[in-house]
Amino acid sequence: MRPITDIQELRSIQMGILDDVHRFCESHGIRYFLSSGTLIGAVRHHGYIPWDDDVDIYMPRADYERFLLEYNGGEFYRVMNPRWEKHYYYTFAKVVDVRTRMLEKETKGYSLGVYMDIFPVDYVTDNLLERRRIFRLKYLLYKIRRCKISQENYLGSRLAWLCYRYLPIPVAVLNRWIERLIVLKEPTSTVCNMTEAGPRIKGCFPAEDIASQVDIDFEGRQYKTMVGYRDYLERTYGDYMTLPPEDQRVTHKFEAYWL
Repeated sequence: MRPITDIQELRSIQMGILDDVHRFCESHGIRYFLSSGTLIGAVRHHGYIPWDDDVDIYMPRADYERFLLEYNGGEFYRVMNPRWEKHYYYTFAKVVDVRTRMLEKETKGYSLGVYMDIFPVDYVTDNLLERRRIFRLKYLLYKIRRCKISQENYLGSRLAWLCYRYLPIPVAVLNRWIERLIVLKEPTSTVCNMTEAGPRIKGCFPAEDIASQVDIDFEGRQYKTMVGYRDYLERTYGDYMTLPPEDQRVTHKFEAYWL
């Protein structure tokens, strides 16, 4: 395997994935939005945040489900998600470049190709008390799931890690419980990325923010994001136009290779 050590080479692989997903979504009427750090980069830098090394998009739940069923990345790209992949580490989908392999520090013992993250956006109850209950419960379920899948103890207590790890509940059952908890069938006025990698409760935002798409520049090309992207960014990140302190400008810890 040949190492990928240049961040620009890594980004070019990710941009290939993004381009393929963009073309597919445009031709099949599937909505997606640049999101998270990728969207901050698009707004603030017109491309990647200088120290960033991944790509994130959101999809409304209905579009996300269609994408999982219909996307065909051809020879180079494949969509992966927790329903179909055995021992899948994550709680959201990724599109990977199957010609590559990536190892990340936080996922010791688990690897996949260089990827782009795809997060479903779900309706969230407008009842704030109920919303807090759901967030507390989903946090617990995700913590149990992580303990069962991770090869290392990421908790402060070894006893707690062992209790969660050997709790007699299969990961597949946890996945179903999580999905029943976070997927609301009836529309509300509030939405959120409810996966493990989603924001805390303050990151919920109005459903009207994703009512339509707008074009946005990223790395010299045009992609799609949500019409209310500035409101989403402010609610999730606060003053997103101000650069963070230098000690917070960190990349993900990974090793990447061409197969």
